[in-house]
Amino acid sequence: MSILKKSIIASAALALPLAVSANSKIEKMMKDPSQWVQQSGDYAGHRYSALDQINKSNVGSLKVAWTFSTGVLRGHEGGPLVIGDTMYVHTAIPNIVYALDLNDNQRIMWKYNPVKGGKYPGGETMDRVISVMCCDNVNRGVNYHPNGTIVLHAADTSVIALDAKTGKEKWVTTNLHAGTGKYGVSASTGSGQPFIIKDMVGVGCSGAEFGVRCNWTQYDINSGKRLWRAYSMGPDKDMLVDPNKTTSMLKPIGKDSSLKTWPGDAWKIGGGSIWGFYGYDSSLNTLYYGTGNPSTWNPVVRPGDNKWSMTINARNPDNGMAKWLYQMTPYDEWDYDGVNEMILVDMKVKGKNRQALVHFDRNGFAYTMDRASGELLVAEKYDPAVNWATHVDMKTGRPQVVDRYSTAHQGEDVNTTNICPAALGSKDQQPAAYDRLSGLFMVPTNHVCMDYEPFKVDYVAGNAYVGATLSMYPAPGGTHLGNFIAWDADKGKIVWSNPEPFSVWSGALATAGGITFYGTLEGYAKAVESKTGKELFKFKTPSGIIGNFMAYSHKGKQYVGILSGVGGWAGIGLAAGLTDPTAGLGAVGAYSALSNHTALGGVLTVFLFSLTRI
Repeated sequence: MSILKKSIIASAALALPLAVSANSKIEKMMKDPSQWVQQSGDYAGHRYSALDQINKSNVGSLKVAWTFSTGVLRGHEGGPLVIGDTMYVHTAIPNIVYALDLNDNQRIMWKYNPVKGGKYPGGETMDRVISVMCCDNVNRGVNYHPNGTIVLHAADTSVIALDAKTGKEKWVTTNLHAGTGKYGVSASTGSGQPFIIKDMVGVGCSGAEFGVRCNWTQYDINSGKRLWRAYSMGPDKDMLVDPNKTTSMLKPIGKDSSLKTWPGDAWKIGGGSIWGFYGYDSSLNTLYYGTGNPSTWNPVVRPGDNKWSMTINARNPDNGMAKWLYQMTPYDEWDYDGVNEMILVDMKVKGKNRQALVHFDRNGFAYTMDRASGELLVAEKYDPAVNWATHVDMKTGRPQVVDRYSTAHQGEDVNTTNICPAALGSKDQQPAAYDRLSGLFMVPTNHVCMDYEPFKVDYVAGNAYVGATLSMYPAPGGTHLGNFIAWDADKGKIVWSNPEPFSVWSGALATAGGITFYGTLEGYAKAVESKTGKELFKFKTPSGIIGNFMAYSHKGKQYVGILSGVGGWAGIGLAAGLTDPTAGLGAVGAYSALSNHTALGGVLTVFLFSLTRI
């Protein structure tokens, strides 16, 4: 054996225990309900708090404990972290990060702004980056590594490691390119959370509306060195798939599984963005994430399944190799991004114990899968308005498309009407929660339909590459645009449903107190009984809520926090001052009345149950 090989093996042997140790430490921290150390609460994406001081009997008496203004307008998605006695709060562009001292009246310990002299670390101006953000200036939050690092995925795609105590930069690397002129790369942006596993941090990318060929990239947490990159489409070696070992619907995907499904070299500008919330199972050592829509939105110019856009990926986080893939919406014709969260639950499905993955897709179907094998177990509609497909064929995994609602079948320059759901889906990025007490999933949803007219568009690196005009409106039979539902992932059934005037665009939080929190676009923070949906608490925050609820305890008291700050795709009209009903990729018209209920402003509101006056 060569000296080089011996050295590599020795280094790997030393590194493995360190990586395992880091993972064990953060997983132990995730089990401590006094902290909130990851955007989803834990790797499984349950968004569940074991705290029960706030419960069904007293939640109606919640009071505001304190508030914090972020000083930034536009949409605030994601949520704060709590590590020990410190809270970390992020903002929309310019992506400021604050560290607040919970022992000293939330004193600002440090503040970090990645924009210096009007430019992001990658060299692009903030104005340029804003101009290529798809659907508002949002960011879905920072994450934490137990070596004392806070990681930010900034809007220009920079990945920034900060010292958790001081806010000083440890390292900065720019993942892709937000500028112009680079084929299949330019106009990339970063809005998704950085996802930390072992001694690595992974990020996806946004930009399918600009013809970016997106990917997942894994970096070393200590140095910022790139470890691997897996593209959403293209040659097998680019996607890190094994034709014989990587499976889909339990069968090997075969050679050139992606290339065969794209005309010519269209895959080079194929989209497949990755910007949602992700999952990781340490027992299987598997990372789970979803890919988004193929580029362009005009399906006529890209006949084929366009693999592997719109796909759940199960990968080895150490080398990126795909274990299995499942494409929810082959040949997407409606912009039904497959990026929504992956919730990992050990549960009985059809009487058999399963290591399950539950995914509420934009296309209106909720999927329950075996996360070890990729077997499809359940696929049912979670909004009764869904009409673009009749059902999912459980043998092939393919949705059965209705020609009447097929924008490709109707053709270019033809307005296909009354498609349900709209492009923003029956649910967009707003993450669901898993209630461990009832076994139900608490799901914020949209109840919106659309008209969709595809048209020819030419690709220019760094410019918009959409190719469709959309209009959105409430689903038939009512005027409300959203519901908050409880879902049975074994039976594939809605257990209860609460209508809301606008889409429910906030992330949910279930708790051991038997209650679930969610927020509304008008700005109401609400709590409902998890088993029945009965509303128990309602409070108007300063702005519309598109952030995610979280919980922590400090000095023996339980707190619940939520970022308000209206915006996101649903609130883009109000956030950006747009008035054309078809602007904002079709969302402006449907949500035009939102300005009658709320206004811009990023504010963190923290609640506490107290018998005494605060």
